[in-house]
Order: sequence, then structure tokens, then C-alpha cells
Amino acid sequence: MSPQLPDGAAIVVLGQGAMPLAERLRAILPGATIHAPDGKGIASDTGFTHATSHIAGLFAAGVPIVGICAAGILIRAVAPLLADKRQEPPVVAVAEDGSTAVPLLGGHHGANALARAIAAATGGQAAVTTAGDLVLGVALDEPPPGWHVANPERAKPITVALLAGLPVALRIEAGTAEFLDGIRFAAEAPLTIRVTDRLPHVGDTSLVLHPAVLALGVGCERGCAPEELIALADETLREHGVAAGAVAAVVSLDLKSDEEAVHALAAHLGVPARFFDAATLEAETPRLANPSAAVFHATGTHGVSEGAALAAVGPAGTLVVTKRKSRRATCAVARAVSSLDPSTIGRARGSLAIVGIGPGDASWRTAEADAALAVASDVVGYGLYLDLLGAVVSGKTRHETGLGAEEGRARQALDLAAGGKAVALVSSGDAGIYGLATLAFELIDREDRADWRRIALTVVPGISALQAAAARLGAPLGHDFCAISLSDLLTPWPTIERRLAAAAAGDFVVALYNPRSQRRRDQLVAARAILLTERDPATPVALARNLGRAGESVTVTTLGDLDCDFVDMLTLVLVGNSQTRAIAGDPPRLYTPRGYADKKR
Repeated sequence: MSPQLPDGAAIVVLGQGAMPLAERLRAILPGATIHAPDGKGIASDTGFTHATSHIAGLFAAGVPIVGICAAGILIRAVAPLLADKRQEPPVVAVAEDGSTAVPLLGGHHGANALARAIAAATGGQAAVTTAGDLVLGVALDEPPPGWHVANPERAKPITVALLAGLPVALRIEAGTAEFLDGIRFAAEAPLTIRVTDRLPHVGDTSLVLHPAVLALGVGCERGCAPEELIALADETLREHGVAAGAVAAVVSLDLKSDEEAVHALAAHLGVPARFFDAATLEAETPRLANPSAAVFHATGTHGVSEGAALAAVGPAGTLVVTKRKSRRATCAVARAVSSLDPSTIGRARGSLAIVGIGPGDASWRTAEADAALAVASDVVGYGLYLDLLGAVVSGKTRHETGLGAEEGRARQALDLAAGGKAVALVSSGDAGIYGLATLAFELIDREDRADWRRIALTVVPGISALQAAAARLGAPLGHDFCAISLSDLLTPWPTIERRLAAAAAGDFVVALYNPRSQRRRDQLVAARAILLTERDPATPVALARNLGRAGESVTVTTLGDLDCDFVDMLTLVLVGNSQTRAIAGDPPRLYTPRGYADKKR
């Protein structure tokens, strides 16, 4: 097994020349973001003014740092903060050409793993200097993913003994330990490494390693308090002498995949939650210690906690703690013969993030949107919008649909998430403003599918076209405003007319979406006529086209002079109210006062 890479690394660059490598590294490092100096025209995720203070702040916050810069810059930035090496985050210096990756700090906390991953991606060298890694090939205090060290203070004396050629014994009580195969162990020795799923004994001088061999099966009533399930699990493990560090996953029936208590327990133990369908659990009935007809009547399986635990560990696994109960929850523990990979157990609770990406330019995309895209396994969207994301979605499974296929796009995203995938449904602008979020919720409400309702669903805001246009123009939305779509494909035109008349009478600044297309030639002309019934022809109007993309243009005219033939579907039309003012200049600026001048009188 390869060591797990730290999540959320900050890739720090100081100039444009480092960006090609930074983009490559962001694609391979989980949750990584690019940090670059402000004012240099670098399209980064996070900007900073002073490199040294920014790097120091990241280090103090425990953020893994990959600096594509001279090692000395990183060293000088973090040197005043060095204290307890067991608490320091990994810091890696990488040559701009990718030839060398040097783990400076936190070698056994992920820096060595980062350096090796970077070197593998660039064809360079990882300059690992920690003795255990070089001589033994492993770091005893950094075991494979899923393993835990019960007493890390015992790792150093045993490593020293092995390096000195002194005898060390290995005792395997649970699972297997192939990652230690390269080390020669003695049959008996004063120093011992013990691989076990049991809690350490009082006075035990062994280095105790917990392999991920246990599955913690749980069941609970709908709405069970997380505190109750966590207390039941903790008490069960403790009373039976079972180590929480050996738990690979919390497992249950798929009907419980949206239960807060199950996910809270998984977070408490630092492991994933995985789920099985009723048929899979029912197949485990012959192995159950406590089958229940009542449970079968309610769920379609004779045992949830015991059945899930046994399903997770496979036919060779055994039930080591039978079902324990609290008032509203149950739990059981099963042991596998070797370490478990949670990604192969049942399936995860599916997630769907409906992500607004703004106009498309990376600098106008929020950090939350990038984070949602980073964790997604599948991205669904109109092909042009996925192309705009570039490297952010590289390596992910793309599901592209064309214009006009919005319902199919949303349905596909919901189905993928219901199947356990981590899905990002991509929408331009803000997903909740004439975007795909409304359609997804409408489908969930209209079709009332239980598997869709169990999805972990989030909406990630983006910069909308009206916000982008307002920013380019100045402050035209400084007072009350509204947005109206002129497309009558989904909304009857008489309804749109009533809304236009109300906006005109209410003296709102109006943002007109979908103003004109090849088939809809007259709606904007009609909207202009309605607004002119209440507005002066000199009212400022802005035409904002392709904002944040190639070919961007912003034109300021008046309502009376608005030429509708120069407007298309890529244009947002922003109509001022009676108070909107134009400031002459290149470009001209628009603003709508809120009344501060009147307040001073």
C-alpha cells in the first residue's frame, strides 16, 4: 500500500513560470489549491501580498505546503514557528522544472509521501532523508492508509533498534502486515511490534499497530440522536477491548444512508460510512447471532447491524461482538482476515453538489466551487461549461449533454449520486438563478424517489451574470432590482408581460435574461415598449455580452436608443431605474443611488 497523501495542500508559486507545474500538481494532489502573489496576473485560487507571512500563516494553520520555489524561502518563512515536530504540517520544496521534490518538514506526516508522488508525476527525484524510510523502506509511525499507531512514542526506539541490527519481534494477532515484509524480525526479542485489533495492555512496551480489519455495523431508528449512537459504539468497543483504531468503516443498510447519527459516528471514528441494500444483508441471515422477524418486516432483512458488519468483512470474516442495543440504536462488530479497503465495501452515500461556476473565468469562481469540483468523481454539464473548467475537472468522469437537455442533465446527476457517486452538476453563473438547482429540486419533489431523497445535496453559489455585469459597470444594482427572463419556452408570455409591467411601475432596476434568440426575435422589443411606459427614454441601459470569457463586451446606451438587433442569448440587458446615473468616461460607469445624499440634508 502507498501512504495516503495529505488533503488540501497549498501549492505556493511566486511567478507565472511555476504555473504549468502547479496545475499538474493540483490535478494529482487531493483538494490542493494554488496560491500566488496578487498583481501579477496569475490565475490562482488564493492570492497573497507577502509570501513569507502567507506561508507562515498556512504553516500555523496546519495546512500542508508545496512550494514551487527555493527551499530557503520556505525555511525562512516557517523557522520562527518550529516547535513540536509531531504537530507540524508537511512542507515540500519543489524545483520549478520538477526535477527535485524535497520534504523539508513533516516527513512522517505526509511530506515524504507528497515528495514521492510529485516526483512520480514529474519524472524527478524525491530527496527523502529520513533514516527509517531509506534503510527500512517503511516508516513505523506512518503505516499504510487505514492503519493506526496506538502509541507512536514507541516507534522511535524500535526504529533505532532495527537500524542498529538489534533483534525486534513481530506479533500478528489480527490481519496481515505485508508492508513489514522487507524487515527481518526475530522469533523472540525484548522489543516487539504487535499488530492487533485489541486495545493495548497496561504497561505494554510493544509498538502497537492497528490494522483496518474491523467493520462496525450499526442500525438506528429514524432521527436517532448522534450522541446516542456514538455513546453506544464507544461503550461497546471499550467493554469488549476492541480498538477503535482498527475500525475500517461504519456500515449499515442503505435506508440509513441519510441518517445524521450514522455519519456523525463515522466522523467521530475518522472512517467512512458505507451502505448495503436489503438483499445483500438478508443473504447474511444464516450467520446472524440475533435474527429478528420484526426487523425483517420493517427493513427487508433479518439483521441490520450484524448483517452489515458481516457483509463488510466477507465470507471468511467473523462476528466478534454480537448485537448491542441502546434505546434507539444497535451495533455489532465483525473482523476480516486482512485489512479492509472501505472503497470496496458496499457503497458510499451519494452526494450531489450543484455548482455555479460564474461566467467561466477561474478568477471569478469561488473557492467553495473549486472544493466541490475537487472532491467530485463525476461531473455533469453542458460541454462548453465543462471545457471552461479545464484542469479542474481533469481525470474525472465527464457526462456531457447539449443545449436544451437540462432535464436529462439534472436527472443523470441525481441518478449518479443515488448510485453512490460524488457528483458535481455544473451550471454557469449562479446555479440557483435561472440555473440547474431549481430543476433538480423540482425533479426530487415531483417524482418523490426515495433514493434521490437520501442524497447529500448541496448548492454552491456562483457569480451570476447580473452580478458580473454590475461589477463591470460600477454599481447599477445599488438599490432595489429584479431579474426577468424573456424566454417564453417555459413561462407563458402573458405572465412575463405582467412581471415587466410590475417592474416598470415599481421603478426597479431590471436585469433581462435570455433576451433574444434565433427563434425569439420580438420579446425584447415588447419588453422595451413596456418599460418605456414608465421610464424616461434617457434611462441608462447596459448590454453585457460574454462576461468573463473571450470576446467580452459591455456597451452603455439608453432605453430610447436601444437597438434590439445587437442583442443575442449571450447578452444580459440591464435597464436602470429613474435614479440610475451614468458617469462619463472610458468606460462609462453606472450607479443607482440609495438616497445617502437625501439623508444628509
